[in-house]
Amino acid sequence: MNEQMTLFSVPGLPLIHPGDDLAQLIVAKMDAAGQQLQSGDILVIAQKVVSKAENRLVRLSGVTPDEQALELAEITGKDPRIVQVILDDSNEVVRARRGLLIVEQKSGWVCAHAGMDRSNVQAVDGEEIVALLPEDSDASAARLRGRLAELTGAEVAVLISDSHGRPWKFGTMGVCIGCAGIPPLWNQRGLPDLFGYELVASEECIVDELAGAAALLMGQSAEGRPVVVIRGYTPPDLPAAPATVLQRPKEFDVFR
Repeated sequence: MNEQMTLFSVPGLPLIHPGDDLAQLIVAKMDAAGQQLQSGDILVIAQKVVSKAENRLVRLSGVTPDEQALELAEITGKDPRIVQVILDDSNEVVRARRGLLIVEQKSGWVCAHAGMDRSNVQAVDGEEIVALLPEDSDASAARLRGRLAELTGAEVAVLISDSHGRPWKFGTMGVCIGCAGIPPLWNQRGLPDLFGYELVASEECIVDELAGAAALLMGQSAEGRPVVVIRGYTPPDLPAAPATVLQRPKEFDVFR
């Protein structure tokens, strides 16, 4: 039973560029701060820095909107080039209205704008750049986990987080879109409560709760803290799995 855990951000990480060894940068900045990774730690890493390292970047000047993008741009009031970038990284459009375009992104995540974002993405030669989600965030998490083990010998879990909105509440929160070394979901059906009643519908999304906690340290604007270490949380003794197991099959999605 977990009774206490500690969260701290990795200080001093520079702006990330395509091809950077993100794991090595994390280890170096932790060493400089007098911290070392320990087996059992959980690293929550913001999607944006993973996308930058993997060169998931698009120059808007090179985007030509097609007919569908132009139609959706008229509905949403968005730059047609932005709409085209979203469509190119989507399986289907779920909802479109003024100011909002909800899609199923190619990895299966239903979210606004396919997770595409221009915040904290530096322009190059005056050209505006936008960042896409990693092509496969679970694979990205696994690679980072392996590289961190190679550099430090520590067996850690890695979560890649993004900020998503919710249909029934205002405000975004941190959620997990990729993970390695941890069970994402804890099915507690059959466990007793305090009074001996059997739980019949309880499934805890462990990785979203951890990502949400880390987001409080990461911030949303100019904080510059894209990596958070969670120490002291012991997940249930279940097999590790990718974050995509969290995706509800379309036939069970009551909102589509």
